[in-house]
Amino acid sequence: MKKKATPYLMRAVVTAAFGGLLFGYDEGVMSGALNFIGHSIKLSSAMEGFVSGGIPLGAVFGCLIAGWLADKLGRRIIMSISAVLFILSTVGCGAATVAPVLIAFRLFGGLGIGMVSTLAPLYIAEISPKDIRGKYVGSYQLAIATGVFIVYIINALIANTHTLAWNEDIGWRLMFYAGTVPGVIFFILLFFIPESPRFLISNGKSDQAKGILEKISSDTSENIKKEFDSIQETVAIENKSKSMWAELFKKGVRASLIIAVLCSVFQQFTGTNAIGYYAPIIFRDAGAGVNASLIETIFIGLVKVIFVAFFMGLIDRLGRKRLLTWGGFGMAICMFLLAICFDRSSISKAFDFFIVALTVIHTIFYELSWGGGTWVLISELFPNKIRARASSIASACLWLATYVVTQLFPIMLTSLGSVWTFTIFGFFCVVMGLFIHVVFHETAGKSLEQIQRETV
Repeated sequence: MKKKATPYLMRAVVTAAFGGLLFGYDEGVMSGALNFIGHSIKLSSAMEGFVSGGIPLGAVFGCLIAGWLADKLGRRIIMSISAVLFILSTVGCGAATVAPVLIAFRLFGGLGIGMVSTLAPLYIAEISPKDIRGKYVGSYQLAIATGVFIVYIINALIANTHTLAWNEDIGWRLMFYAGTVPGVIFFILLFFIPESPRFLISNGKSDQAKGILEKISSDTSENIKKEFDSIQETVAIENKSKSMWAELFKKGVRASLIIAVLCSVFQQFTGTNAIGYYAPIIFRDAGAGVNASLIETIFIGLVKVIFVAFFMGLIDRLGRKRLLTWGGFGMAICMFLLAICFDRSSISKAFDFFIVALTVIHTIFYELSWGGGTWVLISELFPNKIRARASSIASACLWLATYVVTQLFPIMLTSLGSVWTFTIFGFFCVVMGLFIHVVFHETAGKSLEQIQRETV
């Protein structure tokens, strides 16, 4: 029988997941702002690459320090710091008058996004009941998709309700400034949620942790006590174990780290960036007209939100392994078919709409599997003692892969062409599906302590 979520738990989950909205907003804001920045700030192609890549590059460093800081100060306070960094970044980017300042504040924002992308899923995993943990961690991906969707609408409203001159002078700045609103909301909400019980027990605050467990769980007092005792027992064993780094590279934990790192890198080789790059062109060629970019971004954003919601309903029911395996193979089929399509000239309007359908189906497969599934795996594979720092390493690898793919993708298109580019991404999707099917052991329905015992 599944446990029901208490209002206290829901408030904590929704607040932490809200950090994903900041991630999504930052991911999407440049798609609108970059069209107009050039009039106010002269950007070379290299500078433009740094502006676009500032968030993932800064996020790598944010991830690496997030785990260490969270183990010292707590999950909640570091998420609060990430909110402040995000707010300062949106204000700084909007006010920038020269390229170095814009790049610096983008890196600054990336630092905050890296912190929250590491800690929000981890925090949700640590407070959620085992049989609905995947769904609740998946809410972080829903918030990312919602943030992307919202910023696409904001970009469109600003860009399409004013003159080109106004957008080049003021409009792009408002796109950044608007991000302060979710940043401030996230910061305020964090004052009304508890610290992770597992962090509190690890730091000798067992009474406080027990009180929080009783508030977030609707289970019987006996089962809550069993969970509390299990966490305490695990923490006691961990405190007698080796140093943090020795613990991280123990045989079982080392395997979990390898799986988490590879899944993090694989998420960025799904071809989702390729789809995002080509979608406006595809929609325009299919008859969307001059507003192709506007239609594509809002439509794809809506598709993302809808199917992340489906993912949340399926992740605990079908399990991580099944969804990620099917998702990898499904995206591979889409990529191979797109490669075949781009190898041929357009035959008819029906052919064009088939290409459009493939881009949408690829997005659906991504959001039903690797989009949110990666964050779920990272958040639950590691022991309590090293969960934050191990998650930092995996998240940093994800953001580093994001940066590398962002920089390499235009080069691949130029040197290899679209056919081979899509084929390569398709090959990676096959490898991803096979990797999960062969190597990964299902974690759905298991407590974090049970996963730890089975790993070690």
